[in-house]
Amino acid sequence: MRLDGSYERDGCVLRFADSGGRGPAVILSHGAGADHVTFERQFDALVAAGHRAVLWDLRGHGLSRPSTGAITSDAYLDDLFGLIDFLRLDRPALAGHSLGGNLSQEAVCRRPNAFRALAVLDSTWNAGSLSRFESVALAAAAPSLALVPARTLPRLMAGVSAVTASARADALRAFSMLSKAEFIAIWRATVGFVRPDSGYTTPIPLLLVVGAEDGTGNIASAMRRWAEEEGVPLSVARDAGHFVTLDAPEVVDDLLLEFFGRVLR
Repeated sequence: MRLDGSYERDGCVLRFADSGGRGPAVILSHGAGADHVTFERQFDALVAAGHRAVLWDLRGHGLSRPSTGAITSDAYLDDLFGLIDFLRLDRPALAGHSLGGNLSQEAVCRRPNAFRALAVLDSTWNAGSLSRFESVALAAAAPSLALVPARTLPRLMAGVSAVTASARADALRAFSMLSKAEFIAIWRATVGFVRPDSGYTTPIPLLLVVGAEDGTGNIASAMRRWAEEEGVPLSVARDAGHFVTLDAPEVVDDLLLEFFGRVLR
């Protein structure tokens, strides 16, 4: 997809596509190491259904590079708020996968009245409690990744991220665009969004989606706990891994169209 739009902030030209149109927009934010291709199909489906959709590459990913500014959780949050201001969006809805889901959760937490709805796909629960094992595993993840040879890392990450051949191929393409240092910085930024808060509840309509075969970190178990805690259904895509939008695109299309069609009326 051609990301024809751009705006610059803090050492990075951020690239995006905006379908335009009237009504509330849906901003689609991809995961760590991926890029806008993650949500290309869902962008098209939302536009075809009459929604305004915005698709972008986060700094350090895809076409939003090179990025000379720091890659941090706060930088990603500022980029998202800057994009909303640049496009003059009025209370958009958010849909985020993995890192994009963590980012979208934090945006809603910081500005609860600024968004209409939130869809989170295969992303750990920012505010959820962590067991001692989960806390140790989270802290050890970046140092463990640093031990993996740079030439091996993209294929390793692609192999654990998807189950279909086409999804693995695209994951490998995206991961191969990053240096090892960039990927570790992005991973650290992702972890920066995880801040347990037992008193927090999502203040807007919420959709939770997970691939049935997602084995990355604590995502599957955290999303189950999240759904139970907030009393919302957890939609499980069969035969899909972490890259659920690529492994099970039709399922994700239907879930997003039903959710946003209902809550954005």
